[in-house]
Amino acid sequence: MTARRDTAHVEFRGVAKSYDGRTLVVEDLDLSIRTGEFVTLLGPSGSGKTTILMMLAGFQAPTAGEILLDGRPIHDLPPRKRGIGMVFQNYALFPHMTVGANLAFPLEVRGMDAAERGRRVERALRLVRLEGFADRRPGQLSGGQQQRVAIARALVFEPTLVLMDEPLGALDRSLREEMQYEIRRIHRTLGVTVVYVTHDQQEAMVMSDRIAVLRGGIVEQIAAPEGLYEEPERAFVARFIGENNQLHGRVTAMLDGDVCDVETGGEKIRALKVAPCEAGDDVTLSIRPERVAINPEPGSYRNEVSARVEDLTFLGDHLRIRLAACGRDDFIATIPNVLGHGGLLEGDDVRIGWTVSDCRALDHEHP
Repeated sequence: MTARRDTAHVEFRGVAKSYDGRTLVVEDLDLSIRTGEFVTLLGPSGSGKTTILMMLAGFQAPTAGEILLDGRPIHDLPPRKRGIGMVFQNYALFPHMTVGANLAFPLEVRGMDAAERGRRVERALRLVRLEGFADRRPGQLSGGQQQRVAIARALVFEPTLVLMDEPLGALDRSLREEMQYEIRRIHRTLGVTVVYVTHDQQEAMVMSDRIAVLRGGIVEQIAAPEGLYEEPERAFVARFIGENNQLHGRVTAMLDGDVCDVETGGEKIRALKVAPCEAGDDVTLSIRPERVAINPEPGSYRNEVSARVEDLTFLGDHLRIRLAACGRDDFIATIPNVLGHGGLLEGDDVRIGWTVSDCRALDHEHP
């Protein structure tokens, strides 16, 4: 299947949803998903991500706005006529049917003849690497194998759009990581459009072309995984995607080139201005732990402050160092676990530093 990634497959235009007529669980959603794209809806519980998926599937109706598939509104199309594959966390397999019968069921519903059903089932099992499992029942399979069958059933009728709602939530960590790469492989093999829901940011980072970060029914930011990590536009996004040091301070001066000086914890920090702000405004500074240097050569960084080592944690390939710095005792730095990492000990006084471009001045969030 050749995906035309320049065309919009799914569009949400001003979509809102309320269950009680007062509180919006999804608010003014504008989102365009290209053909063949893997887009993840990421957010904490209650952020609206599953509601968005259910509206696209046809199980919930929008309170306002419209949803389009290939440029056509679908508000009057029932779920079974939308041609969408669905994968759920609980697999939703028929326990009394064999794997082959589970996969053939959506084809029978569509009136497909037995010979074509057999070809499609065989192809779907091959895609998820379960050849030879057609005669087994779901109860004879592991959790990972059952989820592969659920994915195969969603793909067996060859939809162009597949929705996945927390499909790996019931698996243990090792199986979950294995299935992340399997789903990505299947997506790349078929070129189908995938809309995926999860609260696990690592899972979203591994699989997605783009991630929409939601909070309170609103998309805070949508971008490629690297863009979300390196260039968060909101304090919530910076906090939700990976570990982050967040310092709360006040702008003391605006400088050329979208740079500002911020007073925080008795230190003056220079940062890249991301949120609209002026002198006197409160902001949240965001610095990734791996961008913090320990005991750099003096003058190596525009931002250099004194710190004290509070705690050291060995994490295999790196060390996590908790520091007292900038008026906080939970400032984190990480350094690679290589020979000669400095022999740091708890209680050591050190200097730490980071670049202006690695320090982003975002919207103010109260600590």
